Amino acid sequence: MSSALVGDRPTPASASTPAAPAPARRTRLLALPEVRWAALATAAFLLAFPLDLAGAPAWAWGPLYALCYAAGGWEPAVAGIQALRERSLDVDLLMVVAALGAAAIGQFLDGGLLIVIFAVSGALEALATRRTADSVRGLLDLAPAMALRLTEKGGEERVAAEALRIGDTVLVRPGERLPADGTVLDGGSEVDQATITGEPLPVAKETGDEVFAGTLNGTGALRVRVGRDPSDSVIARIVAMVEEASETKAPTQLFIEKVEQRYSVGVVVATLALFGVPLAFGAAFTETLLRAMTFMIVASPCAVVLATMPPLLSAIANAGRHGVLVKSAVVMERLGAVTKVALDKTGTLTEGAPRVTEIRTLPGTDLTEDEVLALAAAAEHPSEHPLARAVVAAARGRGLALESARDFAAAPGRGVRAVVGARVVQVGSPARLLGDAESHEAVADDDALTTVVVVVDGTPSALLRLTDLPRPGAAEAVAELRQLTGSTPVLLTGDTPQAAARLAEETGIEDVRAGLLPQDKVAAVREWEARGERVLVVGDGVNDAPALAAAHSGIAMGRSGSDLTLETADAVVVRDELATVPAVVALSRRARRVVKQNLVIASVCIGALVVWDLAGHLPLPLGVAGHEGSTILVGLNGLRLLRRSAWRQ
Repeated sequence: MSSALVGDRPTPASASTPAAPAPARRTRLLALPEVRWAALATAAFLLAFPLDLAGAPAWAWGPLYALCYAAGGWEPAVAGIQALRERSLDVDLLMVVAALGAAAIGQFLDGGLLIVIFAVSGALEALATRRTADSVRGLLDLAPAMALRLTEKGGEERVAAEALRIGDTVLVRPGERLPADGTVLDGGSEVDQATITGEPLPVAKETGDEVFAGTLNGTGALRVRVGRDPSDSVIARIVAMVEEASETKAPTQLFIEKVEQRYSVGVVVATLALFGVPLAFGAAFTETLLRAMTFMIVASPCAVVLATMPPLLSAIANAGRHGVLVKSAVVMERLGAVTKVALDKTGTLTEGAPRVTEIRTLPGTDLTEDEVLALAAAAEHPSEHPLARAVVAAARGRGLALESARDFAAAPGRGVRAVVGARVVQVGSPARLLGDAESHEAVADDDALTTVVVVVDGTPSALLRLTDLPRPGAAEAVAELRQLTGSTPVLLTGDTPQAAARLAEETGIEDVRAGLLPQDKVAAVREWEARGERVLVVGDGVNDAPALAAAHSGIAMGRSGSDLTLETADAVVVRDELATVPAVVALSRRARRVVKQNLVIASVCIGALVVWDLAGHLPLPLGVAGHEGSTILVGLNGLRLLRRSAWRQ
């Protein structure tokens, strides 16, 4: 067991120890102009709406509707005009024209509602995009800005990390983050490299071992030879992969957006024809204009927009009540289309922290399990190593009293030594404290578990087995995902093959890919998607972010998730309940079915009204009533997904 128990608390008095990396710079909600305009349009609409319904004079609500139209419609109008210049026609321009057409015949409420829906949707998209960009930039703060470079004459110089070149030698003191990828030349320590590999425990590093920029050094000092240019480090490549995937990821859009070009062109052409052709044959101007505007109203995308948005927004609200934050309607629609699921190990399928699962006393000791555990916990109490915390937690869980330890000392790669009462207690690596032969015999029965030995007064007294336990319901969640997608989820992890295989066996996963770096996870996702799979990646660490960005959909575990992962993911499991992952996928599938129902209802209603207007004479009030009726019908159908029964876990 190379990751021995050590006390890796950074030396607080060290002036060279850098501050913790700054959190990602987050864009404030109202800092985005899209959000401000959408908020203004919504506020104006909400003020005008009750006045309009109450029969107040037009001067009371008219300016408010005008403000709503201007605030929420000017950006789509500009975008639509720009599209026209590029010989394209999109639904943004059609929406603005339909809203203005509605206002022209007195239907201010219809137009205002359409404006607000599009403005809010655009604001949410802009906010999500900006937050992701903020987190990508914040990831660069993991790597320190300065490095301590050793000169050829044996001196030291503080230089910018970006100035390091391949072959330079840097000194990394206890508690510092590594400034570059490279190889250890001298020294020993334990390095927390969870940001790169996702491993739950710090890894012992000695001469010849590879280390990565942005990882956190433990208690030992390391001399490292730079092996990669800072711009080519693993952490820099994670940033590049996330940015590339975010920019090139093919957008999956709502149904109406997929057909918006044809729909927009068709409605505009039909409206112009309905106005121009009769007028050319001598029809009355007013009557012809009224008929064309009636057609524009009944053919406007209000019912189609409401056919898609309320079901998806209702599903988002329902998921939020159950601890899943889905970032947009597009995401909610996309989650239901996944055909393959890839799961991270540490912090996703597992709890992300080791626990003592077995205490085995050794021949030659007269101590009981509780006595050995109490001594080991007392010795480990001054340490902040994850394994030390697990041992202390196990002792407290049994209600054991811990004595104060004296003369505490920690050695990287070996373990800790302390005097507890009148006994000398050592806790650490079997290989270092027992010797290679005895160590191999002690851990041979299960090398997927982390094993430490407790030595009391020079006598090996007990072996403690620790492991990162699966989350409650992990096996059930895997089984439900298999049933939903028709394929068994895949385990993608940077942890060891032995630990991955053990977890896969416990949770029912058959396909295991272990020892992966971030780029390896991305390659696996792209391989599946090249075969036509729609992949859902579930993870929590920085090392999972590129795969989350490259996948068809990504879900992050909220409590343990890094800033970058939370912003890159399409959805966040706020309370880390793994069972909510298959539940939200199932909810998305139900929402997609309701959307299809609504599209059929909206299409039939719009089609009937359009045919009536074209083939006969559709009175404007009846056309408005039919249009509003279909809009209300699809809206109410979508709201069914707000019911608790729609969430099945």
